[in-house]
Amino acid sequence: MIRKKWLLRMAPFVLLAMALFIAVGGWVVMSLWNWLTPALFGFRTITFWQALGLLALCRILFGGFGMHGGRSHPGFRKRMAERWEKMTPEERERYRQSWRGRWRRPPDATPSA
Repeated sequence: MIRKKWLLRMAPFVLLAMALFIAVGGWVVMSLWNWLTPALFGFRTITFWQALGLLALCRILFGGFGMHGGRSHPGFRKRMAERWEKMTPEERERYRQSWRGRWRRPPDATPSA
């Protein structure tokens, strides 16, 4: 019962804080865009609503603003550290080599022109 009352009292403040966050975020994006891009790249200036759309697009494409700090799998680092501690030195070296092979170009590959 007490929790429900607390939620009802806090709801207006949470909604106000969210609206304020969105407004400030849109204003910051608009200000930075209108300050930097016309001078650097010759782009046109944008309105507040276009800035909000740009902010939403970036959120969709790149994520962020999440409660988990941008990591898609909370606890991943801890689990990997535990797994690493249980590996023998040989297993660790094999693991390193497998990851190195994923990111390096094979020696016989020729760069495309």
